[in-house]
Amino acid sequence: MIRNSRNANMLTETTSNSNHQKFGNMLQHSGPNDIDMEELSYRFSNGSESATPANFDVPDIPASTTSDNVSPQNTPSWDNQTTSPLSKSPWTTFVNQPEETTGNYSYTGLMGSLVREEGHIYSLATLGDLLYTGSDSKNIRVWKNQKEFSGFKSNSGLVKAIVIAGERIFTGHQDGKIRLWKASGKNPSIHKRIGTLPTLKAYIKTSMNPSNYVEVRRNKNAVWIKHFDAISCLNLSEDKTLLYSASWDKTIKVWRVSDSKCLESVTVHDDAVNAVVSGFDGLVFTGSADGTVKVWRREKQGKGTKHFFSQILLKQDCAITALAVNPTATVLYGGSSDGLVNFWEREKLLSHGGVLRGHKLAVLCLATAGNMVFSGSADTTICVWRRDQVDGQHTCLSVLRGHSGPVKCLAVEEDREGTVRGRDNGAWIAYSGSLDKSVKIWRVSPEMTEVRSQRQKESGGFAVEQTEMLSSSRGIASHG
Repeated sequence: MIRNSRNANMLTETTSNSNHQKFGNMLQHSGPNDIDMEELSYRFSNGSESATPANFDVPDIPASTTSDNVSPQNTPSWDNQTTSPLSKSPWTTFVNQPEETTGNYSYTGLMGSLVREEGHIYSLATLGDLLYTGSDSKNIRVWKNQKEFSGFKSNSGLVKAIVIAGERIFTGHQDGKIRLWKASGKNPSIHKRIGTLPTLKAYIKTSMNPSNYVEVRRNKNAVWIKHFDAISCLNLSEDKTLLYSASWDKTIKVWRVSDSKCLESVTVHDDAVNAVVSGFDGLVFTGSADGTVKVWRREKQGKGTKHFFSQILLKQDCAITALAVNPTATVLYGGSSDGLVNFWEREKLLSHGGVLRGHKLAVLCLATAGNMVFSGSADTTICVWRRDQVDGQHTCLSVLRGHSGPVKCLAVEEDREGTVRGRDNGAWIAYSGSLDKSVKIWRVSPEMTEVRSQRQKESGGFAVEQTEMLSSSRGIASHG
């Protein structure tokens, strides 16, 4: 359970053996001062209505790093980065692509950075040539060609999730609200807030009926259409008509995109919901701090929906922190606080396909593109995995290093510049947002990685076991 100081009164101190394990695996490779748990902003363990703040039972962490009164004077170590004296605004763009990569279509590595001084980056989304970034400054910035294009600001709540559905932009916030934005048709650089989910009209109408109230804490009720805790994740249904919102209040809510109506609220876990993703013909997957990945079956009922529990794919002590489905809807990936990425295969009736082992600390985010999988971690790295289309084996092609803080969010798109130049070689552009207050831009080329993989095979770099694959980055994919 990671919270801002405003919400600390809603947490409880946890001392169970299972929760020791949740953080033991995460911290075993780092010193106690390497990570400020308040800043990871997702839940690891049980919460309750107790007014006792959560310390997560992490030993020997100085009071300054766990205090409820976080200030610029006691921010974590990755905040203390040297800032260029040439900065004339909170945002500075610089590109440090090596000169020798000019015209080199096989280049894989850092293309540039968007460095900010406003706050930690918590969310990313791409639309065409635009990049949207959300942070704890409450700002949503819009970038075009690595330059600031536009921006808009919410009234409260750090921006934990961004999803784009056509002309509508949905943002999920720490204050439990979902805000709806739209760019001006006359001037695309101007964005206006056109609503909040739930709408004021729907909230008032629902609150008039006592039967619409549910118990959210001891001796406290709330209307069912409103989240009463932080939004952790937003995701669209396969046909883009439904919006799923996951929250630390243990529920997911289903919204109709066309009119922002809340169709359903489902209590899906015994603890905070950290991730929700749809795919596989109406199936919805949820991951939680309770250590489980669950499958829900969606059925249409008139103009509404009804979700039924189907099965549990994983049950463990470590919290589930991220979920992603590949573009062809054949594989589900789940990252957890022990640094592992589990995956399940549709063709095998969602049987467990294996584990990707490439990180030392918690996996905080996942993204998929083509047959590639990107995993971002609290260890500050991004692992790039490729799934073989024939045998389904995963290979860790590269480990992208450059952030000085945990990698909190990822977004991936095709390398349009290469396509424009007539070199459609399947390269990808990855954007990574970090708690070091920067967004980094990476290019991942399958041309270079395929050559590297072939050299590894020839040199015996994959000879671990018949069921495992090892790359030069020491990432391991265990299958079975």
